[in-house]
Parts: sequence; structure tokens; C-alpha cells
Amino acid sequence: MRSIWKGSIGFGLVNIPVKMYAATEESTLPFVTLDKSNHARIRYKKINESTGKDVNETDIVKGYKFGGNYVIMEEEDFQKATPEKMDHLEIVQFISEKEIDAVYFEKPYYLEPEKTGAKAYALLRDALKKEGKAALGPLVYHKREWVCLIKPLNEFLVMHRLRFAQEIRTTEGLVAPKADIKGDELKLASSLINQLTKPFKPEQFKDEFSDKLIKVIEAKAKGKTSTVKPLKVVHNSTTEDLMQKLKASLKTPAKKAS
Repeated sequence: MRSIWKGSIGFGLVNIPVKMYAATEESTLPFVTLDKSNHARIRYKKINESTGKDVNETDIVKGYKFGGNYVIMEEEDFQKATPEKMDHLEIVQFISEKEIDAVYFEKPYYLEPEKTGAKAYALLRDALKKEGKAALGPLVYHKREWVCLIKPLNEFLVMHRLRFAQEIRTTEGLVAPKADIKGDELKLASSLINQLTKPFKPEQFKDEFSDKLIKVIEAKAKGKTSTVKPLKVVHNSTTEDLMQKLKASLKTPAKKAS
């Protein structure tokens, strides 16, 4: 793997030099857009809206509209904003990971220590394991500030990019259901939850859609066609119907993860 960032983690007065790697990759198929008439690739150009001419990448700058004009930003201008966060992640507090709702998690990255920081890295990793805690701190990367959570995963530290509170939409405008849930209904639903509760094994879940889509593509390339039988989902609205379906669910074998 190729590292995408090099910097350091501040742990008290200890600085740990690290390299960062993307921890995930997309499993979706790489489709391209084509012209329907001759199947030629569709390309997107950068056009000057005043002249209508193509613009070279080297001639493109970043600007921010301030008043009636644009302020052109150079690379050094971004560094002036928060230089202390550009190549250094200072841990500002430790928390229990359970305190953070899943809606805040955005993307994970692996952290690998440089040779000179191996012992300090291992110390932070083992101390987090011992205390059952995670670390929080800010980092500026690619002209954007991140709030980061660092936690141990086996022999390494993983950094999760978190969303800021202002990035989370409120539920204003959504309609919450109002229903009179009876004791028997809640008891049956709880029984079904307990029946299907088991340890999380991520390897059980696979991108079945992409695998099957490849087969559809291969068949279509050979000129074969197939019919699709749409899934019909029946909604349960009455209390009696809901109870019957819950009881039947408890007798039905659990489905395997795809």
C-alpha cells in the first residue's frame, strides 16, 4: 500500500511519527458513461465560462467569493490558517467509543509508525487497549479540517474521520410514528431480536449484488437475456396481522448474510 499522508500524533509531550493509509476500497463495478449512438466515451472538460475555451489544469486556481470579487488562494494561504494542525494530530481527550453515535463515523484509515516512533506507538496502542478507550484530536488534510478518533485494531491503530456536529442534519420535518404498542407485541419483537442476536462477523457479509451483476453482464455480452421477477413486499398494518407475522418469524430459520 502507498501512504497518503505523513505526520505525527501528539500523546502528551510525546510525538509519534506515523504514515496514514486508506483502510477501505469500493467494491462497486467501474461503469463508464458512453454516447448511446456510437458507444464513445463521454469526457468532461474544464471550460472558461466567459470565453468557452478549455482551461489547462496548471492554469486553475482556487478562489473564494468575498463581497463582489474573488479572493485567490495560494497554497501558503491555507497553511497560514492552522499550521499546527497541518502535519500533526494532537490528542485533546480520551473517550469511550460507545459515546459516539454511528452517524458521526465517516471513513477509516490505518496508521503505521515510522521506525523512530515504534515504541511510543506500541505504548499508545496498548494503553488504549488496557483502558478500553479511544483518542480524539483535530487534523487538517487536503485543505479541510477533520475531527479524528484513534483506536486500536489488533496490532495497529486505526484513525476514523468523524463528521462535525454541524454536518449532521436534524430530524426537523420528519414525522415520527405514533403507535400504541401492547406488551405482547413488544415481548414477541424482543424475542425475535434475541433469537437473531449473534456476534458480528464482517466476513459473512459480501457484496453479492456486484457478483451477480457481473454474471448479468457476462450473459448479456453473449446475447443471453433473462426475466426479472420483482419482489413483492407486504406491509402489516393491523395488530392481529402483526402478531401473526411475529409469531411466524420466531419459527422461521434465520437467513444467512449475503
